[in-house]
Amino acid sequence: MVVALSENPSHTASPSIDESLPVHELQARQAQRLQEKWQRYWAENETFRAGGAEDVRPRKYVLAMFPYPSGDLHMGHAENYLYSDIVARFWRHRGHNVLNPIGWDSFGLPAENAAIRRGADPREWTYQNIAQQKAGFQSYGVSFDWSRVLHTSDEEYYRWNQWLFLKLYERGLAYRKKSPVNWCPNDQTVLANEQVVDGRCERCGAEVVKKNLTQWYFRITDYADRLLDDLNQLEGFWPHKVLQMQRNWIGRSIGADVDFAIEGREGVVTVFSTRPDTLHGATFMVVAPDSDLASELAAGSSEDVRMRFQDYLTQVQKTSEIDRQSADRPKTGVFLDRFAINPVNGERLPIWAADYVLADYGHGAVMAVPAHDQRDLDFARAFDLPVKVVVDTTAPITGALPVIEVDEDGVPIEPLESLDDQHPVKTGIALTGDGRMINSGELNGLSKRNAIARAIEQLEAAGTGRAAKNYRLRDWLISRQRFWGTPIPMLHTQDGEIVPVPEEQLPVRLPSIEGLDLSPKGSSPLGAATSWVQTTVPGTGEPALRDPDTMDTFVDSSWYYLRFLSPNSDTVAFDVDEARRWAPIDSYIGGVEHAILHLLYARFITKVLFDMGLIDFTEPFSSLINQGMVILDGAKMSKSKGNLVLFQEELDAYGADALRVALAFAGPVEDDKDWKDVSTTGAQKFLARALRAAQDVSSAVDVVFDGGDAGLRRITHHLLADAPALVEQTKFNVLVARLMELVNAIRKTIDAGSGPADPAVREAAETVAVMLDLVAPHTAEEMWEILGHEPSVGLVTWRQADPLLLVEDTATCAVQVNGKVRTTLEVPAKIGDAELEALARADEKVQRALDGKEIVRVIVRAPKIVNFAVKG
Repeated sequence: MVVALSENPSHTASPSIDESLPVHELQARQAQRLQEKWQRYWAENETFRAGGAEDVRPRKYVLAMFPYPSGDLHMGHAENYLYSDIVARFWRHRGHNVLNPIGWDSFGLPAENAAIRRGADPREWTYQNIAQQKAGFQSYGVSFDWSRVLHTSDEEYYRWNQWLFLKLYERGLAYRKKSPVNWCPNDQTVLANEQVVDGRCERCGAEVVKKNLTQWYFRITDYADRLLDDLNQLEGFWPHKVLQMQRNWIGRSIGADVDFAIEGREGVVTVFSTRPDTLHGATFMVVAPDSDLASELAAGSSEDVRMRFQDYLTQVQKTSEIDRQSADRPKTGVFLDRFAINPVNGERLPIWAADYVLADYGHGAVMAVPAHDQRDLDFARAFDLPVKVVVDTTAPITGALPVIEVDEDGVPIEPLESLDDQHPVKTGIALTGDGRMINSGELNGLSKRNAIARAIEQLEAAGTGRAAKNYRLRDWLISRQRFWGTPIPMLHTQDGEIVPVPEEQLPVRLPSIEGLDLSPKGSSPLGAATSWVQTTVPGTGEPALRDPDTMDTFVDSSWYYLRFLSPNSDTVAFDVDEARRWAPIDSYIGGVEHAILHLLYARFITKVLFDMGLIDFTEPFSSLINQGMVILDGAKMSKSKGNLVLFQEELDAYGADALRVALAFAGPVEDDKDWKDVSTTGAQKFLARALRAAQDVSSAVDVVFDGGDAGLRRITHHLLADAPALVEQTKFNVLVARLMELVNAIRKTIDAGSGPADPAVREAAETVAVMLDLVAPHTAEEMWEILGHEPSVGLVTWRQADPLLLVEDTATCAVQVNGKVRTTLEVPAKIGDAELEALARADEKVQRALDGKEIVRVIVRAPKIVNFAVKG
């Protein structure tokens, strides 16, 4: 390969820096100079702007979850946007047209609460923070396409939130109903189930209570099967734990709806059960105390029952659903003095209200089979209710019939002694295993699977039940009683009719806060904006009121990735042709804390838009990368704990490139990184060595890269061969270690006598410059310019490795401790696992890293890697 060197008149001597300053400060000053120089160049030349429709290069859409503008950037931002930038830069180097936009998730409670504390407009707080974060991103050298910026609090954006709402309403997917909701007494607003963590508001930590309100919902449950089944498309592309969390949250159960008649009540109560085969073992019924059914049944009982029920309901409403579902809590309840009729045998079942049943699961009522369900058994023990065994779990699933003889009440006859350790009456442990049916009429002797199928057939024949599915997933509650959000574009007439705002009248703009009290008080502040809320119905002039609630901010983020494709359009939410060109997202990067909320909602909206014919894909994020947290001394950083490491201070002290290199090198992407283990000073020294390597290259003529030091060329070409896979597998820390190795090899080659004119030295230095762009772009640009090339190095295509240089007798082994590279070893290519482990253990750096720790596992992949998993 021949490289033509340019004179490059743009490269000028650095401004003089006081050489008497400490080395650390000299390096920081140098970093600042490079940052200003190259950031100015990127901005003036729009280096990272995505190409338009005429650009024939293959496309890649890389996106990091957009930030909330809560103040200055923090170390979590530094990590997240470093990783997304590495991926974006990598694909540019691989010859792709890359879209890497940025925006701000700028509606929400924190801005409103901050404005209330300051007596200010939330707009001021929000946009001041956006400006501060934008400056931070630019100082950090992130290669965003700054021509595609959005803020969800801009009218130009939330207009299309309202458009989306109307489209869902037209399709029957947006509706309004009264139901018990999670209520935060501190923020005075409702919360979706997903926003309640351990019974508390995820935002402020206040204990959440239940409250009956009429709210707007999106009918996400209509898409439950697709949301669950389509996760199979993402296997191998999303982290396994995220897929499992989504599956668990959707929680599909297969079973039957069973209709129970209630004495003294018209109509039936439908109960969902995954085990209709155990109907003969039902001995009582339990209803959720906060359900309409429980109130109705209590109202038909005596005054004493009604009073006890009301006291119990008040107690339950103070308890979170998480606590109610805890297996360790003592069972509580109230007998409603009402009875249900078991449809398979006509038995009278006493009806209880108990808090371990939830109003929004199934139909808010369960048939209790205490012999075979632990919660039912615990309740039966607490209130001395009967237990009836209908599954012999000691019987083989195939072959023999049941071995337990029972009388007509299901009580074992013989051999009683052999059942003492298994019978629930004796042990208090439910029989939840598989077995053969007993005491169940025509089902006797059947296995579980066959008994369930037969039971459903019998219910359907009798007209008392049918096959059914149930889900843990609930419809998406989107109403919020706060000011700083998207107004819901609906009108309420005097006769109770709900009328959509016509699309041509969007956006419904937020009013001025002048004269409004934004403090939380249980109803939306918008309801007090008289001139705003009072309006007329388009076309008829009939008086109407605007809906005073605003939308959950997860609506904003459910489709923002599409708005980036047409961020400035005032005619469409997004351009359909642009969506076909760019979407879905190739690499989506963000924290695992969004594994349920944001990802689930974005998947739902994507499927709705697919059904509308606006996009041609059903999953928004083809690949998902979750990063760990940056912690300090083992704890999450927070202002209240006083253990914050400030982004801007680190940037000023060490420079963007040193911070980026240190974070990339700190460990695997998915692991938490303790700041005490992040070496920014070490990164500074490495970058200084890399820059010096470029400065030492003295050849000023065309160079043919087919000669020079053979050992250095092998190291260079092994990196060229391995680097793409390292990036695609997100092994960024290993890539940095390999770059450090190559820089050290350059220095050794120069010092060993080959000298800076060796073409292998130039080849290696150019390779470092191009690959270093991923993690240290300012230093990489400077190196590239020093080496005589025109900027930008960020657009240079990576070279291919020479296969002939990949065949060698030695190999470089990376030695890791808990995934973090501690040293590299030059070893024979055919070394065995045992010998390689012994060499790794003998290394001084590895010994220091292992000192005082227990080795729980050693992974050896000779000759490339040794990893010690340790604790302590």
